[in-house]
Amino acid sequence: MRRLAKLCLVGSLTLVPVLAYADRGDTLQLLDLFGEVFERVRKDYVEETKDNDLVEAAINGMLTSLDPHSGYMNEKAFKEMQVQTKGEFGGLGIEVTMENGLVKVVSPIDDTPASRAGIKPGDYISFINDEAVMGLTLSEAVEKMRGPVDSKVKLTILREESTEPLELSLTRAEIKIRSVKSHTEGDDIAYLRVSSFTEQTTDMLNAEFKRISKDLPKLRGVVLDLRNNPGGLLEQAVSVSDAFLRQGEVVSTRERDPSKTRRYSAHSGDELVPDNIPVVVLVNNGSASASEIVSGALQDHKRAIILGTKTFGKGSVQTVIPLTGHGAIRLTTARYYTPSGRSIQAKGIDPDIIVEPAKIEPIKGSDKIRSEADLRKRLENLQEKKDAEKKAKGGDEEETENKKGGFFGAKDDEDKDGKKEKMDPKKTSAEIAAMEDFQLQRALDLLRAVNVYNRLVPEQ
Repeated sequence: MRRLAKLCLVGSLTLVPVLAYADRGDTLQLLDLFGEVFERVRKDYVEETKDNDLVEAAINGMLTSLDPHSGYMNEKAFKEMQVQTKGEFGGLGIEVTMENGLVKVVSPIDDTPASRAGIKPGDYISFINDEAVMGLTLSEAVEKMRGPVDSKVKLTILREESTEPLELSLTRAEIKIRSVKSHTEGDDIAYLRVSSFTEQTTDMLNAEFKRISKDLPKLRGVVLDLRNNPGGLLEQAVSVSDAFLRQGEVVSTRERDPSKTRRYSAHSGDELVPDNIPVVVLVNNGSASASEIVSGALQDHKRAIILGTKTFGKGSVQTVIPLTGHGAIRLTTARYYTPSGRSIQAKGIDPDIIVEPAKIEPIKGSDKIRSEADLRKRLENLQEKKDAEKKAKGGDEEETENKKGGFFGAKDDEDKDGKKEKMDPKKTSAEIAAMEDFQLQRALDLLRAVNVYNRLVPEQ
């Protein structure tokens, strides 16, 4: 032990006071050490420093050394955070964390410069306006990405499947988060998209569902889309879960002191969707924090089928503690657990049905493929023969009627003037986009299959 101690001392003389103080366990002595270093920096650093900047940097360094989600916010950053949780803020519309010294994208927010530029969950931001991110704190990097509305910012993106860095130029905008969107799928399924959990989310969810319910006389299923939802307020995650649950625990938060464990439960009577209506929740690796609370609660209570890919795995709770006249600190104070007692920290929610993003393309049929109709001496279709005879006797009138827009509508979608009509003009851009969404289509197939099964196999 003595030899090891001597080697440590020889290797780095700066370890001497640290080891001495640490061995004594004297907190006051450690604070004296901080004061000594602070004074030495003020006196001898090559450039003049500001006391406020030094202290704030020291506090932030202490907090960021704990985990990626703890940190210090000065007054300006604290005010911006308060505005953001209300659902309106300025910037690019991107939820980020720090990993390996780079800014990692948790999720872009819908209808923002970041999402329109094609930024994806899991992307790494290595340069901001040609300035390296390495060496910056998360708050410093975020501040550089923010700026006046309509101003430009250049991001260099590292993406796993790309061999070369991607350079994107984005125009900053005032971000007004509409955290809930909805549309109908056919006349039987409601689609609800929750992009973040702000103070307005639950009220907007209720309003959107009531609005589209008028167009769903036979509601047979609900799709709750939490993909690329980076999370937000814990109480909003609880109230959204409550909208689908009649009773039972939603989530529990456990601090270092076991006596401070808190449990959040659903309340009967305020359900948004009746129990007999099946629900599918869509998730992916951009679904984090509050999104995982909701999907975990509905999964544990067997209230919904979780479909998609594994979620982000952020299972910690941050408490914002204001500091009088000096902003606030964001401190990780607890872990949260699903109703069955699962901690998803760094693990995520595993979907019940894994469906990777994909694109469906029709397979061209081969001219060489033969069918029964191509075989010689095949049996005739008697019904087809009768229809042909009927048509020969007087079917021309029926055919003409069909061309005019009878049972099958106008031929080739032509109106009486011979002009082409648009295919299903009632479809919104969101519904058209949904047709190309492979994961959503599988969710719709699943809901309709459940309803068919329930009709064929009644409850015993």
